[in-house]
Amino acid sequence: MTHFSIKPLALTALLLACGAAVHADSGRASVPLLPKYQQECAACHIAYPPGMLPAASWRRLMSTLDKHYGTDASLDEASVRDIGTWLQANAGTYKRVSEEPPQDRISQSAWFVRKHREVAPQIWKQAAVKSAANCAACHTRADQGSFRESEITFPQGLDARFRRHWPD
Repeated sequence: MTHFSIKPLALTALLLACGAAVHADSGRASVPLLPKYQQECAACHIAYPPGMLPAASWRRLMSTLDKHYGTDASLDEASVRDIGTWLQANAGTYKRVSEEPPQDRISQSAWFVRKHREVAPQIWKQAAVKSAANCAACHTRADQGSFRESEITFPQGLDARFRRHWPD
């Protein structure tokens, strides 16, 4: 039997690496997207990280794809099953996402509203943004599941009168 010892610094690094995967729904790390989910959902909008909604919301969304926010986003049974299972396994479980948002909309969740409270309501209606659901308008790496404040930019084409209200 071989014995080995792990130095405290190495152990800390290992635990941090494992912790990033365990806390994937905390916003510090993102879950790698299921290719089928990426392919199907990102055809119309960014493939939102599954940790942004609780399991119950994802379950309802997957069961009503024929009327997905006014659009028929129906998929074959196998895709619904595969994507739904993956979403359930990776849904948000931490405190800020535990509350099911109105109409299962990420942009109406309490945490989303709190994080975006400084954004003037008129900004969401500008052609460069279109709606609060268009994360990529401001979050430059939204398509990669990253929403860090350091990666936020003033949207291209946004009316300059809103620039004075834009947080630095």
